[in-house]
Amino acid sequence: MKGKHPTWYAFCRWVVTQFYNVRGGFSAVGREHIPKKGPIIFAPIHLSHLDPPAVAAGSTRRLRFMAKDDLFKGIFGTLITSLGAFPVRRGETDSESIRLSLQLLDEGEAVLIFPEGTRGDGKTLLPMNRGVAMLAKRSKAIVIPVAIIGTHVLLPKGQKKLGKGRTKVAFGKGFTYEQFLSEEGGDKKAREEFTNHMGNEIARLCQENGLNIVRSEA
Repeated sequence: MKGKHPTWYAFCRWVVTQFYNVRGGFSAVGREHIPKKGPIIFAPIHLSHLDPPAVAAGSTRRLRFMAKDDLFKGIFGTLITSLGAFPVRRGETDSESIRLSLQLLDEGEAVLIFPEGTRGDGKTLLPMNRGVAMLAKRSKAIVIPVAIIGTHVLLPKGQKKLGKGRTKVAFGKGFTYEQFLSEEGGDKKAREEFTNHMGNEIARLCQENGLNIVRSEA
């Protein structure tokens, strides 16, 4: 399921980068942590509808990404589909989106999945859901934690008016599910340690790059 229009994707990526520059500037750090090939799961913090294009603009790899199914309507739906988005039904088990994610990873693609599942307030990192752990286990993909700083200022949750400010994307060091497996702990412990490490790394990257966020106790 490789993208058929890499030139179109590259053009849109350039347009998105210019948008962030006009609104206040754009930068990306940690790109050296992104493997040049092979399956990747990008696991970013989620603060704004502007997060997916920010990660795409900063990444050295083309992304495929989940988006809630009600976005796939009209011209906008056609646009995000052409750029690699595929729908997911939030709040229920969506076997088709899981199957497609695994297929894309099996083909060596990079898939963006928000571990929180929904947008936060920019102050507290929401609990990590189990979906990333499951996909990482089954695909053996490298997971890249990602901090996004500034999109919650440009377009906060619940608002439609654009603000101004600098946007920064920070990519962390990758890890795999297999790193947390041990004969003593079993799969449950591995899943818990994987998920905890992912949340800690996302929070750390945010804090080190200017977003003072803490992890939820829930």
